[in-house]
Amino acid sequence: MSIKVKRSRAQPIAQLLTKSGGVGQLMRQSRLIDQAQRHLRAHLPEEMREHIFVGGFSNGRLTLISGQASWLTWLRYEQSRLLTLLHQLPGFEGVTGFTLKVRPVRPIESPKRYTRTLSNDASKTLSECAKDTDNPRLKNALERLASHAARPTEPKE
Repeated sequence: MSIKVKRSRAQPIAQLLTKSGGVGQLMRQSRLIDQAQRHLRAHLPEEMREHIFVGGFSNGRLTLISGQASWLTWLRYEQSRLLTLLHQLPGFEGVTGFTLKVRPVRPIESPKRYTRTLSNDASKTLSECAKDTDNPRLKNALERLASHAARPTEPKE
């Protein structure tokens, strides 16, 4: 038994992003959600801004998420004012209300950057190997590696 597979051709990323479905639609919705979040946060009291997140949009309702119910209680009373503000943005005229949800919100953490250190002895050894090497590409690579060693601090005069 054989399975026939239809081969697909690679497409440029610009073409994928401009299509009316899939990735293009997802990118458009992501931009709209980000725009709504920035606009709403700009009109919230200072102490609330970091606690309110726009979670999505479906069935004409914008989902607002917070880690504490007290923030959402305040939003419940301010829904009409916030809807008026949101209707000022193009693409949000069809928003009819908010869905308020309490969810644990984890702050976005940038990944830790790990830097490698090279001891001065290792740097010296690499430099000596580079001097004894005839291959120019290898010599250049060894010298670059040796340059990553921690520079000894020079005494000030």
